[in-house]
Amino acid sequence: MQRFDCSDEAERAAGLDAAVAAVGRGELVVLPTDTLYGLGADAFDSAAVATLLAAKGRGRDMPVPVLIGAWRTLDGLIDRVTPQVRDLIQAFWPGGLTVVVRHVPSLRWDLGDARGTVAIRMPLHPVAIELLGRTGPMAVSSANISGQPPAATADNAVAQLGGAAEVYLDGGRCVAATPSTIVDCTGDVPVVLRAGAISLDALREVLPLIREPASS
Repeated sequence: MQRFDCSDEAERAAGLDAAVAAVGRGELVVLPTDTLYGLGADAFDSAAVATLLAAKGRGRDMPVPVLIGAWRTLDGLIDRVTPQVRDLIQAFWPGGLTVVVRHVPSLRWDLGDARGTVAIRMPLHPVAIELLGRTGPMAVSSANISGQPPAATADNAVAQLGGAAEVYLDGGRCVAATPSTIVDCTGDVPVVLRAGAISLDALREVLPLIREPASS
């Protein structure tokens, strides 16, 4: 296990190099984001994603979201960027919004039992963006054991995951320390699946018809 202090320029550079190499080998890395720390792997390496799920004690019934480092990446991953999706990501990316969309059927990945959909986010964090720019899309879930508190610091992540991750990129305490808001955009009307960093009021300023689940 290697840990790098990303507040130091030299360590940050070395840490990013180590993380890129680890992802390329199918290993797991912990990275800071604007919401919480994430446990990540190459999104297109099904064995690495399976290792990620096992490290968290999480089943395939909870598919792993994907983080991307550039808006244009989205066009190659999903069937169609609808006007609703475009409006949401223009307003809230990079940032604390995850959108659930239908992915291109030909993509060779296995993120869990996602039934043709994928949850995608572009984080607002320089270390995460730089890493994603070098690795491409990463499968990233919160850096904690399933059912335990999410990690707002690298220390929190180390305490829970230990040697399950090869590289820890320490970007300090996550300012928001709040999970992203998840919006399902697969239907005619977007639905908020999880409240989080982006409020419902803020979402409705962009898409007035967005709604919460019927059970809420």
